[in-house]
Amino acid sequence: MTQSLIDTVPLRVDQVGQRYGKKWVLRGCTFDLRPHAVTALIGPNGAGKSTLMSAVAGLHASTEGRIEVQGAAVTASPSHPDLGYLAQDKPLYRQYRVRDMLEIARHLNARWDQAHADELVDAAGLDRSQRVRTLSGGQRTRLALALVLARRPSVLLLDEPLADLDPLARLEVQQTLMTEVADTGMTVLMSSHILGEVVDLCEDVLVMGTAVGGGGRITLSGAIDEILATHRVLVGPGTSSGDLGFLPEGCIVEEQHAARQTTLLVDRPVGPLPEGWTASDPSLDDVVLAHLRAGKAKP
Repeated sequence: MTQSLIDTVPLRVDQVGQRYGKKWVLRGCTFDLRPHAVTALIGPNGAGKSTLMSAVAGLHASTEGRIEVQGAAVTASPSHPDLGYLAQDKPLYRQYRVRDMLEIARHLNARWDQAHADELVDAAGLDRSQRVRTLSGGQRTRLALALVLARRPSVLLLDEPLADLDPLARLEVQQTLMTEVADTGMTVLMSSHILGEVVDLCEDVLVMGTAVGGGGRITLSGAIDEILATHRVLVGPGTSSGDLGFLPEGCIVEEQHAARQTTLLVDRPVGPLPEGWTASDPSLDDVVLAHLRAGKAKP
């Protein structure tokens, strides 16, 4: 009996690597997306986020590893019918009119909901007679998003969808996505190099770092609430790494030493602290930045 899509991991990336010549852009990249969740993929420019997205979309074959969408292996061929992908450059034919783009998309997609496309275009206030090149950045994003969402995907990939938008356009796009997720229960992966752009939309986070020797990989993953619950900021007297034996081995994500103070970010609940030490809750920014710095420092 075929496993129900409800029970299937919507997107699984297992030990995926991508090499161009001698350079690894991705290496050992592994994660599962939680069904019906919106996940932020955070990493610096050049970490391999766009390369990963395009591999998941089937635009190229990865050098190693395996990618599955709804339990089916992804290959460098037409994308999985349950998958929607909006690239960072939001490819649209700039000389065409809005209505032309809708007509092209209708003919190219077997799974196409014209009524939903019309609803999204009308909600964006787009004039169907207007040429794409005359649209604002926010309008182009909303048109491109309408073309993707009208395919009714169950898994949606968005590569830097908010990067070129002003605050009002960003809010409008966020509202469109939140409504779509609430109405359909789709699973969404959104990439950005700016945590604040996407965190308000997301329940889960993937942090992609680059290690010495190259190759982006996932250095932190999970539900945001759970990640924050397991991390603590510890502040104590100035000391050296050798004086931290009261902590479990391997729990320190980052340590900073000043003349009279040591600050640690730890990724594990800790027991009673020695005299002079205090513990506090970190922000998500604290956690993500520390893991990005730690990932970059490790071979």
